[in-house]
Amino acid sequence: MQLKETFEKVKRASKSLALLSDEQRNTILTAVADAILSNKERILKANTQDLAKMSKENPLYDRLQLTESRLEGIASDMRNVALLPSPLGHITKQKTLPNGLRLCRVSVPFGVIGMIYEARPNVTFDVFSLCFKSGNACVLKGGKDADCSNREEVALIHEILQEHDVNPDVVALLPATHEATGEMLNAVGYVDLCIPRGGRKLIDFVRDTARIPVIETGAGVVNTYFDKEGDLEMGKAIINNAKTRRVSVCNALDCLLIHKDRLSDLPALCEKMAEKKVVIYADDKAHAALHGYYPYLEHATEESFGTEFMDYKLAIKTVASLEEALDHIDENGSGHSESIITMNEATARKFQAHVDAACVYWNAPTSFTDGAQFGLGAEIGISTQKLGPRGPMALEEICTYKWLIEGEGQVRP
Repeated sequence: MQLKETFEKVKRASKSLALLSDEQRNTILTAVADAILSNKERILKANTQDLAKMSKENPLYDRLQLTESRLEGIASDMRNVALLPSPLGHITKQKTLPNGLRLCRVSVPFGVIGMIYEARPNVTFDVFSLCFKSGNACVLKGGKDADCSNREEVALIHEILQEHDVNPDVVALLPATHEATGEMLNAVGYVDLCIPRGGRKLIDFVRDTARIPVIETGAGVVNTYFDKEGDLEMGKAIINNAKTRRVSVCNALDCLLIHKDRLSDLPALCEKMAEKKVVIYADDKAHAALHGYYPYLEHATEESFGTEFMDYKLAIKTVASLEEALDHIDENGSGHSESIITMNEATARKFQAHVDAACVYWNAPTSFTDGAQFGLGAEIGISTQKLGPRGPMALEEICTYKWLIEGEGQVRP
């Protein structure tokens, strides 16, 4: 294993994190946040090198791009993480057995967390802040599109760690190669948990290849159902926000389901999206309702539904009932985020109870599926699986626990 030495260094360094107090961790996180702001030009210069290799027409360009305001947001998120209570040392269960043994279950770090992600340079800082706050070391494997940005960011983190006499090996950035991904996924005994963050192709590859524990995140085929009792003005705002706020993120809307009795309102519901030139792939009934009113209109195909577009594209399907909408979500959703727009509480409660997703919304856009928006600080990813964490993963979700047992010489009969 060519990277074995790197993994060994991170594993050893992870033990030293237990010696830091929460106050020390917070001081270092705040120092990194300050360094991000004082080194904006340095980070943006590296990011410009990455951007120069990608077409502005590529929908991933927005994800890749860092700006002064985005760096300020990243620094603010890191400060917020520093202000959060420590997730470590929490007693989650405690009891005394009849024989006098005292049992205590307490939260502890995983140890070393591996993160595989694509063209998202902000993830580097997010993952570091959450891992460091929770006492975990991290091995980062970014995509080649963001490699210059990632290397500059990790170099900056290493500088601050060294200034505070912390082993910089608690954060390692692997080469942006497929071979490095393969080595991480086989780093048994070194990496305790791997979290892939990206599209379906990456998630599937990691799940099918890994010999270490994996938590699936990211891939989001997101639906919103506009019910026959949906409020028109509310629907216009929610649908536009869910689709166009940022099209390349996993919580962006991919398919609008509309009740057949509200087809006459479809032009009004879609009107704002025309300003962003969203291409709509509509089924026959929806197409007829939009024809002559919406300029960027195409006929839907089978492939239009169940697709994560990550672009200015939206599928629309007409349904005759709530049950038909639920069936569509069951068949095409990815378990990420789903939403219903209705003024009927009974309908909304049925939707909430039936939909099997990490986040289920009523009269709100799926764009809120985000760790910071949930008040969790920056997120390490959005889990779409049921075993272990589900939904936005922040500090508590990247900790495990151990049992502490204390006695006075008892022996088992």
